[in-house]
Parts: sequence; C-alpha cells; structure tokens
Amino acid sequence: MSTCQLCESRETDSYLCPGCTRVLAEHLSRLPALYSGLAAFLAPAARGAQHGGHARAVDGALPVSENVLDLRGPGGMVTTLESWREALHDARRWPAPTLGVSIPNRVGSAAAALHHSLDWIAQHWPAAGDLAREIRDLHGAAASIVHPRLIEERGTRLGKCPAVDPSGVVCGAVLRHYPGERAVTCQWCGCAFEPQQWGELRKWIDLDEAEGSNAA
Repeated sequence: MSTCQLCESRETDSYLCPGCTRVLAEHLSRLPALYSGLAAFLAPAARGAQHGGHARAVDGALPVSENVLDLRGPGGMVTTLESWREALHDARRWPAPTLGVSIPNRVGSAAAALHHSLDWIAQHWPAAGDLAREIRDLHGAAASIVHPRLIEERGTRLGKCPAVDPSGVVCGAVLRHYPGERAVTCQWCGCAFEPQQWGELRKWIDLDEAEGSNAA
C-alpha cells in the first residue's frame, strides 16, 4: 500500500485513490463544455457612456480577455490535454494519436481518450498524480470564469478530516465549511462535526499541520 499521489492522505494500492480517480474523471468530462463556455468571456462586458438617460456604446474594439485567450488558444487547454494524451500513448507504446481538425474537436478527443484509459492511469502510471494535478488546475481555471459561483460555493477549507473508521484508518479528506450549514460534514466519509466539537476539531487540525511541517 502507498499514499495517493494527489490527495496524499488516503492509502491505496494504485497511484490514485478511488476518490481522486472519480474527481479526475469528472474534470475530464467537463473540460470540453468548459472550453466552449469560455468563448462567451473572450471580450470583457461592453462598456457604455450615459447620454440622455441611455447607454451609448464606446467607440473602438474591446480588448480580448487574456486569461480566457490563454485557456482557449495554443498552449492552453488543448495543448495540456494533447501533451498528456501523447505521453499516455508513449507509456503504453501505442502509435501517436491523430489530431482533430478544429480545436474544440481536439479538446474533446484528448479528454475522452484520457478518460477512457483512466483505470490504467490510476493503477499503473507513475505520472498519474502529475496528470491529475494539471487537469485539476486547468479545470479550476476554466470553471472560475465560466461558473464563478460554483467556485465561491466550495466553502472554506479547514484541514484534514480526523474521523477514524472501524479498522483504525484516519479519513484524512479535506474538510470544508459551507455558508449557512450548522455542522462541518466530511464529503468523503460523511462524518459530521457539530459546533460544540469545533474546538477539538481545530486542535486536531493544527496538530496535524504542525506534524506535517516538521516532517517536511
């Protein structure tokens, strides 16, 4: 058994634990739609000048949103996905992948190809952790533009869940507190910490982080 290369908290006999493998699968599935959704954000919102109570468009072309262009252009989402797809083909000794005609098609094909090999990636590829981190960051960058409210609703990160299962294994998943929720509930193991337990929870998290810093 070893520690998952992504969350670095759950023990697994693969390179990625089942939870992180599911998250990677979700990210790969969403990237093509996020790529398409970014098109609406290429130009900043139109600015206007008030004239007689009505908005009048400002003359001149609006600048392109550079962060969106970086994700949609060469070197962005398509390059990241295709680079990992090529590395996968090399690792499995497959012929080089055939590229699609348009960038949206290439994004979809590369994401689908990686998703199709996800079981092999998680179980057999030493680069699985690096792949999962890059895809997570890519997904986060695109989602923060297309779905900013979803990013805000992720809640406040508190630390690692201290719940222990019947076999004595500590959960270790990331705990978050969401606005309006009374208890802090682990999204992985389902353990809930009520407000009266938050003091002890904070002590455990601080101790865990201190031990992690000393180990580093």
